[in-house]
Amino acid sequence: MVWPFGASDSSNRAHEDDQPKQQKRPISWADSLSSNPEDVGPLAAAKAWAPMVGFSLVGLAALQLYANYLRRIPGAAYVRPNFFRNRSLFGKVTSVGDGDNFHLFHTPGGRAVGWGWLRKVPETRKELKGRTIPIRIAAIDAPEGAHFGKPAQPYAAEALQWLRNYILHRNVRAYIYKTDQYERIVATVYVRRFLLRKNVGLEMIKAGLATVYEAKSGGEYGGLEERYKAAEAKARRKRRGMWAGDPKAFESPREYKTRWAATQQDKTQ
Repeated sequence: MVWPFGASDSSNRAHEDDQPKQQKRPISWADSLSSNPEDVGPLAAAKAWAPMVGFSLVGLAALQLYANYLRRIPGAAYVRPNFFRNRSLFGKVTSVGDGDNFHLFHTPGGRAVGWGWLRKVPETRKELKGRTIPIRIAAIDAPEGAHFGKPAQPYAAEALQWLRNYILHRNVRAYIYKTDQYERIVATVYVRRFLLRKNVGLEMIKAGLATVYEAKSGGEYGGLEERYKAAEAKARRKRRGMWAGDPKAFESPREYKTRWAATQQDKTQ
């Protein structure tokens, strides 16, 4: 029976069979991303890739920022060679072992990234074990304390107490140069005192509790050697600290170490 309102199914199928079959065109990835089929080409592909490239670049930049500035360094062995003379270390002084060295807990970014209020700085010896950086203050020699069988040098206790009062439990910034023979990081150290930025080594020399580093090689002065020497000369004139005694009987820390090294050598021969 013929449908009165239109062509029959058989006629429709016959009509479709008479039409040439169209081949399906493969759809590219760029076409599938475009809401407009005509919006294709290099510009459209660039627009499609731009977010992915942008996120990748931001991610790489964040990794570089973390690796170079926000990665916490737990010890001297973890300081990268390219950091020396190019980077500084910011952190809290956790202990002072002698008149010219101390231990630093590295807190990169400081309070801006939560150290001291969101991120706790360890306080006990057990918590700090293996997590601090030994720092040797550059350009100075403080009187030698009693160790390795040697008696303490005059004013060694005063120098140690001065340094503890000046930097212990305070935040400091250390401009690092190298590692010394005792695996300590040699650095020029600065601390904030009464809102003023102070060079710790220079202040020790001014107080007459350290001399300018006298070794023939290996000294690091950060371009301030003449300033250190001028401060030492002034402390000597003012007879401050270790300069208060008899000038003829004075023995510098370098002379003291040299003498005791010669004594030990004689004993072994």
